Amino acid sequence: MYRQGLGDSFLLTFPRPERDAHVLIDCGVLTGTPDAEARMQRIARNIVDTTGGLDALVVTHEHWDHISGFLQAEAIFDELRVKEVWLAWTEDPRDELANDLRNRKTRAVDALTAVTNELRRLDQPAASRTADRLAALLEFQGGLEMLGVQGRKTTAKAMAWVKDREGKGARIRYFKPGATADITGVDGLRAYVLGPPRDLAALRRSDPSTKHSEVYELSGDGGIDLGFLSAVEALGGGAAAVQPFAEWFRVGEKDAAGDAFFKQHYSDGPEWQRVDHDWMEAAGRLALQLDSDTNNTCLALAFELGPNGRVLLFPGDAQVGNWLSWATPEWRAAGGADAPAIKARDLLARTVLYKVGHHGSHNATLREQGLELMTSAELAAMIPISRSMAEKMEWNMPFPSLLRRLKEKTAGRILDRDEGVSARVPGALSDLQWDDFVRRTDVKEDWIDYLVPV
Repeated sequence: MYRQGLGDSFLLTFPRPERDAHVLIDCGVLTGTPDAEARMQRIARNIVDTTGGLDALVVTHEHWDHISGFLQAEAIFDELRVKEVWLAWTEDPRDELANDLRNRKTRAVDALTAVTNELRRLDQPAASRTADRLAALLEFQGGLEMLGVQGRKTTAKAMAWVKDREGKGARIRYFKPGATADITGVDGLRAYVLGPPRDLAALRRSDPSTKHSEVYELSGDGGIDLGFLSAVEALGGGAAAVQPFAEWFRVGEKDAAGDAFFKQHYSDGPEWQRVDHDWMEAAGRLALQLDSDTNNTCLALAFELGPNGRVLLFPGDAQVGNWLSWATPEWRAAGGADAPAIKARDLLARTVLYKVGHHGSHNATLREQGLELMTSAELAAMIPISRSMAEKMEWNMPFPSLLRRLKEKTAGRILDRDEGVSARVPGALSDLQWDDFVRRTDVKEDWIDYLVPV
Protein backbone atom coordinates (compact mmCIF):
# COMPACT_ATOMS: atom_id res chain seq x y z
CA MET A 1 0.00 0.00 0.00
CA TYR A 2 1.54 3.28 -1.11
CA ARG A 3 1.29 6.21 1.30
CA GLN A 4 0.76 9.09 -1.13
CA GLY A 5 -2.21 10.50 0.79
CA LEU A 6 -5.95 10.00 0.50
CA GLY A 7 -6.11 7.79 -2.56
CA ASP A 8 -5.57 4.22 -3.70
CA SER A 9 -2.40 2.66 -5.07
CA PHE A 10 -1.65 -1.01 -4.34
CA LEU A 11 1.11 -3.17 -5.81
CA LEU A 12 0.55 -6.93 -5.53
CA THR A 13 3.56 -9.18 -6.06
CA PHE A 14 3.13 -12.94 -6.58
CA PRO A 15 6.02 -15.42 -6.59
CA ARG A 16 6.76 -17.09 -9.91
CA PRO A 17 9.73 -19.32 -10.85
CA GLU A 18 11.29 -17.16 -13.54
CA ARG A 19 10.24 -13.69 -12.39
CA ASP A 20 7.76 -12.40 -9.83
CA ALA A 21 4.40 -11.31 -11.22
CA HIS A 22 3.11 -7.83 -10.48
CA VAL A 23 -0.39 -6.35 -10.45
CA LEU A 24 -0.96 -2.62 -9.84
CA ILE A 25 -4.41 -1.61 -8.60
CA ASP A 26 -5.03 2.12 -9.16
CA CYS A 27 -2.61 5.00 -8.63
CA GLY A 28 -3.99 8.35 -7.53
CA VAL A 29 -4.31 10.93 -4.78
CA LEU A 30 -6.97 13.46 -3.79
CA THR A 31 -6.90 16.93 -5.33
CA GLY A 32 -5.38 19.44 -2.93
CA THR A 33 -2.87 17.01 -1.43
CA PRO A 34 0.38 18.91 -0.70
CA ASP A 35 3.19 18.14 -3.18
CA ALA A 36 0.89 15.72 -5.00
CA GLU A 37 2.95 15.47 -8.20
CA ALA A 38 6.23 14.92 -6.36
CA ARG A 39 4.63 12.20 -4.24
CA MET A 40 3.15 10.42 -7.23
CA GLN A 41 6.42 10.63 -9.15
CA ARG A 42 8.31 8.98 -6.28
CA ILE A 43 5.71 6.21 -6.21
CA ALA A 44 5.76 5.77 -9.98
CA ARG A 45 9.55 5.50 -9.93
CA ASN A 46 9.34 2.82 -7.23
CA ILE A 47 6.74 0.88 -9.24
CA VAL A 48 8.85 0.97 -12.40
CA ASP A 49 12.10 0.08 -10.63
CA THR A 50 10.51 -2.66 -8.50
CA THR A 51 8.56 -4.42 -11.22
CA GLY A 52 10.26 -3.81 -14.54
CA GLY A 53 6.78 -4.28 -15.99
CA LEU A 54 3.24 -5.18 -14.95
CA ASP A 55 1.39 -8.39 -15.66
CA ALA A 56 -1.84 -6.49 -15.06
CA LEU A 57 -2.81 -2.87 -14.50
CA VAL A 58 -6.19 -2.72 -12.73
CA VAL A 59 -8.17 0.52 -12.77
CA THR A 60 -11.23 0.22 -10.56
CA HIS A 61 -13.10 3.38 -11.63
CA GLU A 62 -12.70 6.87 -13.04
CA HIS A 63 -12.08 9.02 -9.96
CA TRP A 64 -9.12 11.35 -9.58
CA ASP A 65 -7.90 9.84 -6.30
CA HIS A 66 -7.52 6.49 -8.09
CA ILE A 67 -5.98 7.46 -11.43
CA SER A 68 -4.30 10.88 -11.10
CA GLY A 69 -0.82 9.36 -10.95
CA PHE A 70 -0.92 8.25 -14.57
CA LEU A 71 -0.83 11.95 -15.52
CA GLN A 72 1.10 13.39 -12.57
CA ALA A 73 3.91 10.90 -13.26
CA GLU A 74 3.15 10.26 -16.93
CA ALA A 75 6.74 10.41 -18.17
CA ILE A 76 7.80 7.78 -15.63
CA PHE A 77 4.80 5.53 -16.23
CA ASP A 78 5.49 5.71 -19.97
CA GLU A 79 8.57 3.56 -19.22
CA LEU A 80 6.35 0.82 -17.79
CA ARG A 81 5.58 -2.23 -19.88
CA VAL A 82 2.02 -3.46 -19.28
CA LYS A 83 0.81 -6.89 -20.45
CA GLU A 84 -2.88 -6.50 -19.61
CA VAL A 85 -5.23 -3.74 -18.50
CA TRP A 86 -8.22 -4.82 -16.41
CA LEU A 87 -11.30 -2.57 -16.45
CA ALA A 88 -14.94 -2.93 -15.48
CA TRP A 89 -17.53 -3.60 -18.17
CA THR A 90 -18.76 -0.04 -17.60
CA GLU A 91 -15.71 1.20 -19.56
CA ASP A 92 -16.34 -1.03 -22.59
CA PRO A 93 -17.17 1.11 -25.66
CA ARG A 94 -18.91 -1.90 -27.26
CA ASP A 95 -21.32 -2.41 -24.36
CA GLU A 96 -24.74 -0.83 -24.95
CA LEU A 97 -25.56 -0.49 -21.24
CA ALA A 98 -22.14 1.00 -20.53
CA ASN A 99 -22.66 3.58 -23.28
CA ASP A 100 -26.07 4.47 -21.83
CA LEU A 101 -24.50 4.98 -18.40
CA ARG A 102 -21.81 7.22 -19.90
CA ASN A 103 -24.45 9.30 -21.67
CA ARG A 104 -26.35 9.75 -18.40
CA LYS A 105 -23.16 10.74 -16.64
CA THR A 106 -22.28 13.23 -19.38
CA ARG A 107 -25.72 14.81 -19.07
CA ALA A 108 -25.33 15.14 -15.30
CA VAL A 109 -21.81 16.60 -15.55
CA ASP A 110 -23.01 19.10 -18.19
CA ALA A 111 -25.87 20.16 -15.90
CA LEU A 112 -23.59 20.61 -12.90
CA THR A 113 -21.13 22.59 -15.00
CA ALA A 114 -23.89 24.92 -16.22
CA VAL A 115 -25.16 25.52 -12.70
CA THR A 116 -21.64 26.11 -11.34
CA ASN A 117 -21.01 28.76 -13.99
CA GLU A 118 -24.45 30.32 -13.37
CA LEU A 119 -23.85 30.50 -9.60
CA ARG A 120 -20.51 32.20 -10.16
CA ARG A 121 -22.17 34.70 -12.51
CA LEU A 122 -24.51 35.78 -9.70
CA ASP A 123 -21.53 37.09 -7.70
CA GLN A 124 -23.25 36.42 -4.37
CA PRO A 125 -21.39 34.98 -1.34
CA ALA A 126 -23.75 32.03 -0.80
CA ALA A 127 -23.83 31.24 -4.51
CA SER A 128 -20.03 31.40 -4.73
CA ARG A 129 -19.65 28.96 -1.84
CA THR A 130 -21.99 26.50 -3.51
CA ALA A 131 -20.15 26.94 -6.82
CA ASP A 132 -16.82 26.15 -5.14
CA ARG A 133 -18.20 22.95 -3.62
CA LEU A 134 -19.65 21.87 -6.95
CA ALA A 135 -16.35 22.60 -8.69
CA ALA A 136 -14.54 20.41 -6.15
CA LEU A 137 -16.91 17.53 -6.91
CA LEU A 138 -16.56 18.11 -10.64
CA GLU A 139 -12.82 17.57 -10.31
CA PHE A 140 -13.59 13.92 -9.57
CA GLN A 141 -15.54 13.71 -12.83
CA GLY A 142 -13.11 15.50 -15.14
CA GLY A 143 -15.36 18.54 -15.48
CA LEU A 144 -12.75 21.27 -15.02
CA GLU A 145 -12.23 22.00 -18.70
CA MET A 146 -15.95 22.64 -19.07
CA LEU A 147 -15.60 25.22 -16.28
CA GLY A 148 -13.10 27.08 -18.44
CA VAL A 149 -9.99 25.66 -16.76
CA GLN A 150 -8.12 24.65 -19.88
CA GLY A 151 -5.01 22.52 -20.00
CA ARG A 152 -5.67 20.93 -16.61
CA LYS A 153 -5.22 17.23 -15.98
CA THR A 154 -8.58 15.46 -15.84
CA THR A 155 -9.92 12.00 -15.11
CA ALA A 156 -10.86 11.61 -18.77
CA LYS A 157 -7.25 12.23 -19.80
CA ALA A 158 -5.97 9.82 -17.14
CA MET A 159 -8.34 7.10 -18.32
CA ALA A 160 -7.29 7.78 -21.91
CA TRP A 161 -3.67 7.16 -20.88
CA VAL A 162 -4.71 3.82 -19.37
CA LYS A 163 -6.62 2.72 -22.49
CA ASP A 164 -3.78 3.93 -24.71
CA ARG A 165 -1.69 1.05 -23.31
CA GLU A 166 -3.42 -1.04 -25.99
CA GLY A 167 -1.38 0.81 -28.58
CA LYS A 168 1.75 -0.05 -26.57
CA GLY A 169 1.08 -3.78 -26.76
CA ALA A 170 -1.22 -4.33 -23.78
CA ARG A 171 -4.37 -6.41 -23.94
CA ILE A 172 -7.44 -4.51 -22.71
CA ARG A 173 -9.93 -6.69 -20.80
CA TYR A 174 -13.40 -5.60 -19.66
CA PHE A 175 -14.85 -7.72 -16.85
CA LYS A 176 -18.41 -8.56 -15.84
CA PRO A 177 -19.39 -10.07 -12.48
CA GLY A 178 -18.95 -13.84 -12.43
CA ALA A 179 -15.81 -13.78 -14.57
CA THR A 180 -12.36 -14.95 -13.49
CA ALA A 181 -8.82 -14.09 -14.50
CA ASP A 182 -5.38 -15.49 -13.79
CA ILE A 183 -1.76 -14.48 -14.20
CA THR A 184 0.41 -16.61 -16.47
CA GLY A 185 2.86 -18.75 -14.55
CA VAL A 186 1.47 -18.09 -11.06
CA ASP A 187 0.16 -21.46 -9.90
CA GLY A 188 -3.08 -21.38 -7.96
CA LEU A 189 -3.76 -17.68 -8.40
CA ARG A 190 -7.31 -16.87 -9.48
CA ALA A 191 -9.01 -13.47 -9.53
CA TYR A 192 -12.79 -13.50 -9.06
CA VAL A 193 -14.79 -10.56 -10.44
CA LEU A 194 -17.43 -9.57 -7.87
CA GLY A 195 -18.70 -6.30 -9.36
CA PRO A 196 -19.82 -3.92 -10.68
CA PRO A 197 -23.37 -5.23 -11.20
CA ARG A 198 -25.21 -4.87 -14.48
CA ASP A 199 -28.42 -3.94 -12.66
CA LEU A 200 -29.15 -0.21 -12.83
CA ALA A 201 -30.95 -0.16 -9.49
CA ALA A 202 -27.91 -1.69 -7.80
CA LEU A 203 -25.54 0.73 -9.52
CA ARG A 204 -27.55 3.69 -8.22
CA ARG A 205 -27.83 2.38 -4.69
CA SER A 206 -25.06 4.09 -2.79
CA ASP A 207 -26.58 4.31 0.68
CA PRO A 208 -28.11 1.79 3.06
CA SER A 209 -31.87 1.45 3.31
CA THR A 210 -33.77 3.11 6.14
CA LYS A 211 -35.55 -0.12 7.19
CA HIS A 212 -32.57 -2.47 7.00
CA SER A 213 -29.29 -0.64 7.43
CA GLU A 214 -26.67 -2.81 5.75
CA VAL A 215 -23.72 -0.80 7.06
CA TYR A 216 -22.48 0.60 10.36
CA GLU A 217 -24.78 3.12 12.11
CA LEU A 218 -25.85 5.35 9.25
CA SER A 219 -28.69 5.26 6.76
CA GLY A 220 -30.11 7.56 4.14
CA ASP A 221 -31.72 7.87 0.78
CA GLY A 222 -30.89 9.79 -2.36
CA GLY A 223 -31.58 10.14 -6.04
CA ILE A 224 -31.14 12.27 -9.11
CA ASP A 225 -33.72 14.99 -9.63
CA LEU A 226 -34.68 14.75 -13.29
CA GLY A 227 -36.65 17.99 -12.98
CA PHE A 228 -33.41 19.71 -12.05
CA LEU A 229 -31.74 18.39 -15.20
CA SER A 230 -34.61 19.67 -17.32
CA ALA A 231 -34.42 23.08 -15.68
CA VAL A 232 -30.69 23.33 -16.37
CA GLU A 233 -31.21 22.43 -20.00
CA ALA A 234 -33.85 25.14 -20.19
CA LEU A 235 -31.23 27.66 -19.04
CA GLY A 236 -29.39 27.04 -22.27
CA GLY A 237 -32.53 27.51 -24.34
CA GLY A 238 -32.51 23.91 -25.46
CA ALA A 239 -35.54 22.76 -23.52
CA ALA A 240 -38.03 25.64 -23.47
CA ALA A 241 -40.92 23.19 -23.27
CA VAL A 242 -40.12 22.41 -19.63
CA GLN A 243 -40.92 26.01 -18.55
CA PRO A 244 -44.15 26.10 -16.51
CA PHE A 245 -45.48 29.19 -18.33
CA ALA A 246 -45.50 30.32 -21.93
CA GLU A 247 -42.99 33.03 -22.78
CA TRP A 248 -45.72 35.74 -22.95
CA PHE A 249 -46.39 35.34 -19.21
CA ARG A 250 -42.76 35.42 -18.10
CA VAL A 251 -40.82 38.36 -16.66
CA GLY A 252 -37.08 37.94 -16.95
CA GLU A 253 -34.62 39.06 -14.28
CA LYS A 254 -33.42 42.03 -16.31
CA ASP A 255 -36.95 43.34 -16.95
CA ALA A 256 -37.97 42.74 -13.34
CA ALA A 257 -35.02 44.78 -12.05
CA GLY A 258 -36.38 47.87 -13.87
CA ASP A 259 -40.00 47.46 -12.80
CA ALA A 260 -41.15 49.47 -9.76
CA PHE A 261 -43.36 46.71 -8.38
CA PHE A 262 -40.68 44.05 -8.52
CA LYS A 263 -38.05 46.46 -7.23
CA GLN A 264 -40.17 47.32 -4.20
CA HIS A 265 -41.36 43.84 -3.29
CA TYR A 266 -38.53 41.69 -4.59
CA SER A 267 -35.18 43.12 -5.65
CA ASP A 268 -34.69 45.34 -2.58
CA GLY A 269 -35.54 42.56 -0.11
CA PRO A 270 -33.03 40.34 1.70
CA GLU A 271 -31.19 37.89 -0.50
CA TRP A 272 -32.51 34.87 1.43
CA GLN A 273 -36.08 35.77 0.47
CA ARG A 274 -35.37 35.43 -3.25
CA VAL A 275 -36.44 32.11 -4.71
CA ASP A 276 -35.35 32.49 -8.32
CA HIS A 277 -32.18 30.43 -7.83
CA ASP A 278 -33.28 28.13 -5.00
CA TRP A 279 -33.87 25.27 -7.43
CA MET A 280 -30.13 25.18 -7.99
CA GLU A 281 -29.66 23.73 -4.51
CA ALA A 282 -30.60 20.38 -6.06
CA ALA A 283 -27.17 20.50 -7.74
CA GLY A 284 -25.51 19.44 -4.51
CA ARG A 285 -27.58 16.29 -4.27
CA LEU A 286 -27.03 15.49 -7.92
CA ALA A 287 -23.27 15.98 -7.58
CA LEU A 288 -23.04 13.68 -4.56
CA GLN A 289 -25.20 11.06 -6.24
CA LEU A 290 -23.05 11.21 -9.37
CA ASP A 291 -19.97 10.70 -7.21
CA SER A 292 -21.57 7.69 -5.50
CA ASP A 293 -22.81 6.19 -8.77
CA THR A 294 -19.26 6.30 -10.12
CA ASN A 295 -18.01 4.55 -6.97
CA ASN A 296 -20.60 1.83 -7.54
CA THR A 297 -19.12 1.11 -10.98
CA CYS A 298 -15.92 -0.09 -9.26
CA LEU A 299 -14.25 -3.23 -10.51
CA ALA A 300 -14.26 -5.32 -7.31
CA LEU A 301 -11.84 -8.25 -7.19
CA ALA A 302 -11.04 -11.16 -4.87
CA PHE A 303 -7.63 -12.79 -5.43
CA GLU A 304 -7.45 -16.44 -4.34
CA LEU A 305 -3.96 -17.64 -3.45
CA GLY A 306 -2.85 -21.20 -4.00
CA PRO A 307 -4.19 -24.44 -2.56
CA ASN A 308 -4.88 -22.98 0.91
CA GLY A 309 -7.45 -20.64 -0.63
CA ARG A 310 -6.47 -17.45 1.19
CA VAL A 311 -8.14 -14.41 -0.37
CA LEU A 312 -7.11 -10.77 -0.87
CA LEU A 313 -10.20 -8.54 -1.23
CA PHE A 314 -9.95 -5.31 -3.24
CA PRO A 315 -13.38 -3.64 -3.65
CA GLY A 316 -12.11 -0.21 -4.72
CA ASP A 317 -14.71 2.33 -3.60
CA ALA A 318 -17.69 0.01 -4.14
CA GLN A 319 -20.75 1.13 -2.21
CA VAL A 320 -23.94 -0.57 -1.03
CA GLY A 321 -25.46 -1.59 -4.38
CA ASN A 322 -22.20 -3.05 -5.65
CA TRP A 323 -21.63 -5.08 -2.46
CA LEU A 324 -25.20 -6.41 -2.34
CA SER A 325 -24.94 -7.61 -5.94
CA TRP A 326 -22.11 -9.99 -5.02
CA ALA A 327 -24.67 -12.48 -3.74
CA THR A 328 -25.65 -13.33 -7.34
CA PRO A 329 -22.50 -14.57 -9.18
CA GLU A 330 -21.31 -18.17 -8.80
CA TRP A 331 -18.04 -19.74 -9.87
CA ARG A 332 -16.90 -23.36 -10.20
CA ALA A 333 -13.89 -24.68 -8.37
CA ALA A 334 -11.28 -26.76 -10.16
CA GLY A 335 -12.95 -29.98 -11.28
CA GLY A 336 -15.48 -28.66 -13.77
CA ALA A 337 -19.26 -28.81 -13.71
CA ASP A 338 -19.39 -31.33 -10.88
CA ALA A 339 -17.33 -29.15 -8.55
CA PRO A 340 -19.20 -27.25 -5.83
CA ALA A 341 -20.25 -23.69 -6.61
CA ILE A 342 -18.19 -20.89 -5.09
CA LYS A 343 -20.06 -17.82 -3.91
CA ALA A 344 -18.91 -14.44 -2.66
CA ARG A 345 -19.63 -15.41 0.93
CA ASP A 346 -17.11 -18.27 0.55
CA LEU A 347 -14.47 -15.84 -0.68
CA LEU A 348 -15.23 -13.39 2.13
CA ALA A 349 -14.92 -16.19 4.71
CA ARG A 350 -11.40 -16.93 3.41
CA THR A 351 -10.32 -13.28 3.18
CA VAL A 352 -7.02 -12.68 4.99
CA LEU A 353 -6.40 -9.16 3.66
CA TYR A 354 -9.16 -6.60 3.18
CA LYS A 355 -8.42 -3.32 1.40
CA VAL A 356 -10.97 -1.21 3.26
CA GLY A 357 -13.46 0.30 0.81
CA HIS A 358 -13.48 4.02 0.03
CA HIS A 359 -10.93 4.99 2.68
CA GLY A 360 -13.15 3.75 5.50
CA SER A 361 -16.35 5.63 4.62
CA HIS A 362 -19.65 4.61 6.20
CA ASN A 363 -21.29 3.11 3.10
CA ALA A 364 -18.42 1.21 1.47
CA THR A 365 -18.13 -1.75 3.86
CA LEU A 366 -21.27 -3.78 4.33
CA ARG A 367 -22.04 -5.25 7.71
CA GLU A 368 -23.89 -8.62 7.61
CA GLN A 369 -23.10 -9.16 3.93
CA GLY A 370 -19.56 -7.85 4.18
CA LEU A 371 -17.26 -7.54 7.15
CA GLU A 372 -19.22 -9.95 9.35
CA LEU A 373 -18.66 -12.66 6.72
CA MET A 374 -14.88 -12.21 6.99
CA THR A 375 -14.30 -14.92 9.57
CA SER A 376 -10.69 -15.92 8.96
CA ALA A 377 -8.56 -15.89 12.10
CA GLU A 378 -5.78 -14.39 9.92
CA LEU A 379 -7.78 -11.33 8.77
CA ALA A 380 -5.80 -8.10 8.38
CA ALA A 381 -6.91 -4.79 6.85
CA MET A 382 -5.28 -1.92 4.97
CA ILE A 383 -6.80 1.58 5.15
CA PRO A 384 -5.57 4.14 2.56
CA ILE A 385 -6.61 7.18 4.61
CA SER A 386 -5.28 10.67 5.21
CA ARG A 387 -7.16 12.00 8.21
CA SER A 388 -5.98 15.57 7.64
CA MET A 389 -7.37 15.60 4.09
CA ALA A 390 -10.59 13.89 5.18
CA GLU A 391 -11.06 16.54 7.86
CA LYS A 392 -10.36 19.31 5.36
CA MET A 393 -13.05 17.88 3.07
CA GLU A 394 -15.42 17.38 6.04
CA TRP A 395 -15.56 13.62 5.47
CA ASN A 396 -16.00 11.31 8.44
CA MET A 397 -13.24 8.86 7.47
CA PRO A 398 -12.50 6.35 8.77
CA PHE A 399 -16.04 6.02 10.09
CA PRO A 400 -15.74 5.47 13.87
CA SER A 401 -18.09 2.49 14.32
CA LEU A 402 -16.62 0.78 11.25
CA LEU A 403 -13.07 1.30 12.53
CA ARG A 404 -14.01 -0.14 15.93
CA ARG A 405 -15.42 -3.26 14.30
CA LEU A 406 -12.40 -3.59 11.99
CA LYS A 407 -10.13 -3.61 15.03
CA GLU A 408 -12.27 -6.34 16.62
CA LYS A 409 -12.46 -8.49 13.48
CA THR A 410 -8.75 -8.23 12.71
CA ALA A 411 -7.63 -8.49 16.35
CA GLY A 412 -5.81 -5.20 15.75
CA ARG A 413 -4.00 -6.24 12.57
CA ILE A 414 -4.62 -2.97 10.75
CA LEU A 415 -2.15 -1.28 8.41
CA ASP A 416 -3.02 2.40 8.31
CA ARG A 417 -1.66 4.89 5.80
CA ASP A 418 -1.36 7.51 8.57
CA GLU A 419 -0.28 5.35 11.49
CA GLY A 420 1.60 2.45 9.90
CA VAL A 421 0.95 -0.55 12.13
CA SER A 422 -1.96 0.34 14.39
CA ALA A 423 -1.67 0.06 18.14
CA ARG A 424 -2.01 -3.45 19.49
CA VAL A 425 -5.43 -4.35 20.88
CA PRO A 426 -4.85 -5.66 24.42
CA GLY A 427 -5.70 -9.33 24.81
CA ALA A 428 -6.66 -9.83 21.17
CA LEU A 429 -3.59 -11.86 20.15
CA SER A 430 -0.83 -13.71 21.96
CA ASP A 431 2.68 -12.26 21.92
CA LEU A 432 3.66 -14.92 19.37
CA GLN A 433 0.76 -14.08 17.06
CA TRP A 434 1.35 -10.33 17.26
CA ASP A 435 5.08 -10.72 16.66
CA ASP A 436 4.33 -12.86 13.60
CA PHE A 437 2.06 -10.13 12.21
CA VAL A 438 4.59 -7.36 12.82
CA ARG A 439 7.41 -9.47 11.31
CA ARG A 440 5.46 -9.70 8.05
CA THR A 441 5.10 -5.90 7.78
CA ASP A 442 7.61 -3.32 6.59
CA VAL A 443 6.68 0.34 7.09
CA LYS A 444 8.52 2.88 4.94
CA GLU A 445 7.93 6.59 4.32
CA ASP A 446 6.22 6.01 0.95
CA TRP A 447 4.70 2.56 1.38
CA ILE A 448 3.74 -0.26 3.72
CA ASP A 449 4.60 -3.84 2.72
CA TYR A 450 2.67 -6.83 4.03
CA LEU A 451 3.67 -10.44 3.36
CA VAL A 452 0.83 -12.96 3.02
CA PRO A 453 1.89 -16.64 3.16
CA VAL A 454 0.73 -18.57 0.08
